[in-house]
Amino acid sequence: MRSASPKPSGTDRPAGADRPAGADRPEGASRSAGARGTLRWRLTLLTTGVVALALVIGAVVLVRLLEGGRVEALDDAAATRARTVASLVASDQVPDALGVVAPGEVVQVLDGAGRVVATSANASLTLPVVSLADVADEAAESARTGEPVLTTADSAYTGSARVAVLAVPGAEGSAAGDGSTATDGSTAGDVVVAAVPLGDVAATIRALALALVAVVPVLVLGLGVVVWVVLGRALRPVEDLRVAADAVAAEGGRGSLPVPASGELAALATTLNAMLDRLDGAVQAAQRSARREHEAATRQRAFVADAAHELRSPITGLRAALDVAREHPEAYPAADLVPDLDDGVRRMEVLVEDLLLLARVGSRPLARERVALADVARAAVAEGAAAAAARSGEVSLDVRGEGVALADAEVLARVVRNLVANGVRHAVGRVRIEVSDGEFAVDDDGAGIAVAERERVFERFVRLDAARERDAGGSGLGLAIARELAREQGGDVVLADSALGGLRAVVTLPVG
Repeated sequence: MRSASPKPSGTDRPAGADRPAGADRPEGASRSAGARGTLRWRLTLLTTGVVALALVIGAVVLVRLLEGGRVEALDDAAATRARTVASLVASDQVPDALGVVAPGEVVQVLDGAGRVVATSANASLTLPVVSLADVADEAAESARTGEPVLTTADSAYTGSARVAVLAVPGAEGSAAGDGSTATDGSTAGDVVVAAVPLGDVAATIRALALALVAVVPVLVLGLGVVVWVVLGRALRPVEDLRVAADAVAAEGGRGSLPVPASGELAALATTLNAMLDRLDGAVQAAQRSARREHEAATRQRAFVADAAHELRSPITGLRAALDVAREHPEAYPAADLVPDLDDGVRRMEVLVEDLLLLARVGSRPLARERVALADVARAAVAEGAAAAAARSGEVSLDVRGEGVALADAEVLARVVRNLVANGVRHAVGRVRIEVSDGEFAVDDDGAGIAVAERERVFERFVRLDAARERDAGGSGLGLAIARELAREQGGDVVLADSALGGLRAVVTLPVG
């Protein structure tokens, strides 16, 4: 965790002045809400905008196509009507009232001066549908091509209309047959004018445009809502991944991200989970390494403290003996001094060796092999018998059973020797070793240890009452060494009541 202490500065600044804006907000929540909201909004706006533009363009194109189709149909009707009437004029078969079909359709025949020669029943002989001067150019063009010329003009009867103008050159009663136009706008022949009103087309287009103006925004809005909901569901796995990642970051431990059923997000989540597993493995390895370093440092400090504490007494005793011998040689002759010094040096030697052994626990490679526990026990009994013979009184030792374990033979032998030596030291007259696969037990008939003290005796240099004191040359490290060496090999040492009446020390070890 970073320190919150302010840095020294010559200028007083408000608290938080060095932090970026928004630092006080929950970082994961603000970042996620902003990023996800922005992405969702952008995609929604982009999709809706594109569709809205497409709908507007489509609506305009639809209106134009519909308008063009309707106008083209009116043009066909007007041109057909003009040709029909022109054929009647050319054959001098003009009826009193020219026939029309479409509502509002007006057809008239105008002479060269623009006067009405013939008209449909819905128009007057005195009022031309359009002024000849207004369509003089179209009449001249029609005279040259012989085809109706279409234009949009204001009809005297229906307002804006599509007008088909067809000149009939050489018609009977015409002044000339070339269809030429005079300077005053008159023509040399008759002109057929058929007008079809555009009012219905304009009303239809206007109604369609109004409908599209009303419908397109509704469609765009509805589409925007649909896109918003669909994007929310599509981005839900992303949000789940973010929430899980925030949880992993907040808890700081092992975690995994939810994996969708399929798709790119599933592949992404799988990859991220693999990365998290690798990171977690690296973190755990670093933590294990740090723990090992801490334990090694702790053991080293404990070793120095224990050595200083335990060596102080024998060294002080040796120095006192030497001082007495130096000051009073007649009272402390060499024949007495040498055995005393030898005993103190031997005790110091045993103590230093035990301390060095404890300091090396966990820092050396161990062999892993199948060891016959009965053979190890018999070797320890041989050493224990020699120690028992040096004591006053007789202690019998026997080994029962057979068994194997997976261990370092040399280290295991030290464990067994320590436990047998402890049993011999405190036994009244009997020590028994029982062996089976992965386990051996050392029983004695001594005073035993109270249940409440059975864990404390595994601590270094712990001594209980007079019955278990280091009164027979022990260093006070035997049980501590036995347990730490057993645990180093994957086993343990525990204490219990013995059937012989004393203490039972049980060692468990891996078998395979």
